[in-house]
Amino acid sequence: MTEVSEFYILSHIFISLVGAVLLLAIWYNIRLRFKQVLEEDDTQKRVDKGLLHLSFAMFVWVLSGLWSYTGILFSFENTTGFRFGIYLFSIINNMFLLLALFYFYYAPKFIYNNTKNVKLILGVIIITSFTTFLLSYFLQENNTIHGIKISGIPDLLLTTFLCYLLGISFYRTFLYRGLKIVGIISIMVVLLIVISQISSVFLSFGNDFSNNFFKLIAKTSLISIFLVLATTWVIRLANMPKLNEMTISFLDWSLVKISIPTKGILNQTIDFGSKTTQYKNLLKFAIRRKYGDGDLQSLVVSLGGEIKNQTYLTRIIDNTNSILELDQTQVLERRDLFTFIGESRYRLRMVPNHITIDATLLEEFLKTPENKNYNALFKAE
Repeated sequence: MTEVSEFYILSHIFISLVGAVLLLAIWYNIRLRFKQVLEEDDTQKRVDKGLLHLSFAMFVWVLSGLWSYTGILFSFENTTGFRFGIYLFSIINNMFLLLALFYFYYAPKFIYNNTKNVKLILGVIIITSFTTFLLSYFLQENNTIHGIKISGIPDLLLTTFLCYLLGISFYRTFLYRGLKIVGIISIMVVLLIVISQISSVFLSFGNDFSNNFFKLIAKTSLISIFLVLATTWVIRLANMPKLNEMTISFLDWSLVKISIPTKGILNQTIDFGSKTTQYKNLLKFAIRRKYGDGDLQSLVVSLGGEIKNQTYLTRIIDNTNSILELDQTQVLERRDLFTFIGESRYRLRMVPNHITIDATLLEEFLKTPENKNYNALFKAE
């Protein structure tokens, strides 16, 4: 073991351990302080574990580093058992990173809260890692062609794909939190992670010092991004409207009175005017939330649903922010008013008792042919 390699492995173990413990402590503290907000919806039975899984991923880095150090120290790094251990840690690490993305609100749509696709990608991770192991086992004599390590190609492709998902999720998250610079830095860090893995396939890339240096600063920077992410999560939860304080009243066509004290919105009237589509969609959510039961409280937002695109939800929020002329500290996000249930279903976040709909307005709405299906809500009631 060279001094450079020993320095890298020991630094990697220590930095990963400190980062993992810090993230775990932050997650535990957030769970205690914001338990009511995190578990306000009894129907979902779902607690945000994104930060927890990121900390677990770093604990896996610690174990992987200890395994590598032990293997080199006791000279069994070329054995099949050692290589199997390395690939096993890689599977577990990638698994935790993917599970963390499952809870990222701004992750790609095919990942966020999508159990089916996450299971599919987990299968790809396992298959890819075992393919890498089998290639390294059966191609021991012919594993390198023109300076390219054949067995390392599948793992590099998988790392690139996961980094792509991480990069998009980080950038979107920080962008919507008003931290565009941090979002750009996170993209650079993710690219650095990919670059640090190139030497595992292209053996002539860099040297022992530069490759280990890239790996160290990449993982250190990524841990820093995780910590900034945790900080923004705390701020987000602290500024999130409380469920029992929000009220909404539908006064007449296009007129809505809304109150969200956390955002400084106190019984303000919104006139949607010509934006009738946004008003009707908001009214549909309110009727289902107030009078529906179970799945009837939510709407499917997809091509085959009653609302065809999530853009319509965003427009409701954008129009509300624009009409009320809210500043940066007051501006509403989609999650403030709508709860994502899963499987393309969204529901108004307000408590049914805090939703008021004018009787005449409701009667007119139900008489419209396109809204006849809403009568079933009252029959069920």
